[in-house]
Amino acid sequence: MAAGTINKVILIGNLGDDVKMHYFDDQNCVGRFPIATSESYTNKQTGEKVTNTDWHNIVVRNGLAKVCEKYLGKGDKVYVEGKLKNRQWEQDGVKRYSTEVQVNEMTMLSTKKNADMGNNTQENNPASAKPEQPKSVVKEEENDDLPF
Repeated sequence: MAAGTINKVILIGNLGDDVKMHYFDDQNCVGRFPIATSESYTNKQTGEKVTNTDWHNIVVRNGLAKVCEKYLGKGDKVYVEGKLKNRQWEQDGVKRYSTEVQVNEMTMLSTKKNADMGNNTQENNPASAKPEQPKSVVKEEENDDLPF
C-alpha cells in the first residue's frame, strides 16, 4: 500500500439477485452478486419523496463465497467490507469497464433462507462466519502512521 492512500468500502444493502458461483478447482471459487443501496429525500418544491438507488457489484472468494451461496438470496440484507477494484476487458471489439467491491468481511443482517430453516440451530447463525483477514491487512493496520 502506498503511503497516504486507502481503499476501503463499507456497504449495507439488499441483494438484487442470487449469488452466481464460478468454481476453478477443488479449492478456489468466486461468487458474484449485486447489492442495492438507497437514499431517500423529500423534494422541497413538490414535497414528493424521492428515492435514489445505486447498484454495486460484489465479489466474494473461496470460503466466504461458499457461505454466501448457501445462505444468501435475492432480497437479503448484508453488511460488507472490502475494497474497490476496477476491471476492463474487450468484448466484440468494445472495451468494457466494471467497478467491483472485493469483499473480505461480511455480516448477514436478514436472510430468507435462514428464516426458512426454522429450528435447525446448527445452520441458523452463519452471520458469524467471517474469513480470516489476510495477514497483510492486519500488518498494515498495526503499522498505521496516522497522527490521531
